[in-house]
Amino acid sequence: MVDSIQSKLKGINAINVTPFNDQLEIDWDSLKKNVEFLLERGIEAIYPCGNTGEFYALTVEEAKQVTRFVTETIGKRSLSIAGVGYDARTASELAENAEKAGADGIMVHQPVHPYILPAGMIAYYKQIASSTSLPMVLYIRSEQVTHEVLAEVSELPNVVAVKYAVNHPPSFRKAVEAVKKDIVWICGTAETWAPTFYAAGAEGFTSGMVNVDTKRSFAMLEALQSGNYPQAMAVWNDVLPFEELREANKNGNNVSVVKEAMYQLGLISSSAVRPPIALLQQHEKQRVSEILKAWGLTHH
Repeated sequence: MVDSIQSKLKGINAINVTPFNDQLEIDWDSLKKNVEFLLERGIEAIYPCGNTGEFYALTVEEAKQVTRFVTETIGKRSLSIAGVGYDARTASELAENAEKAGADGIMVHQPVHPYILPAGMIAYYKQIASSTSLPMVLYIRSEQVTHEVLAEVSELPNVVAVKYAVNHPPSFRKAVEAVKKDIVWICGTAETWAPTFYAAGAEGFTSGMVNVDTKRSFAMLEALQSGNYPQAMAVWNDVLPFEELREANKNGNNVSVVKEAMYQLGLISSSAVRPPIALLQQHEKQRVSEILKAWGLTHH
């Protein structure tokens, strides 16, 4: 069971979007369309309630509904790895909901809290792990989660992978070396950083771009799995304009760019995002159009 899950995490970990209508309510038809788009193109791991899914803009009840809906839509055609987070009790409640819904695992968001201590992080992860039998992916976004914390927490029986999203290769490598258990290391910052992270021990990467175009993500994966770094860097050059646009405004554009591209391609009915994210400005929308045209996805 764990082996089959880990083998699927060694690839593209797709963080799907949560589409909204113009009244900022969840657009379930577009969400179904988004998930089917990923499944039809051979994606084997889908993460409802990730950051590209605007997890922190969802209420707890909405997060539960999104997890149930996406898991049911997938119907075992791919892994469903549900994002859980907030305080430890709420994260545990979301984990229990994911398990009841039939999800294959959970991804534990790093807590958004101004004060974090190593002993507290260990207690946080242990509390969530004890609430569910589902496999756990730990999502690390800052070095406040130290290598020592990772070494201890990874020994929990249900921890199967770490999604590492600190863009500092020496820290990533030190984390890999600190953990003795055989877990899957996932580059948590998508195609831009995947080649660097693979060189340091990653075996999978996350992607938000995959909601727009899977071809380039699979080309990147194929190059990395065969150790063909020149080819990986050719794909890297191709996707860089899109990923740099997402990183603009201190990463504030991250979701807006993905949704705008999906909207322009007719993959969702609206590019709406919830505050504190905002729609792209006109010149940024134009840039999205130019990239999609350069990729051969549109003709105007």
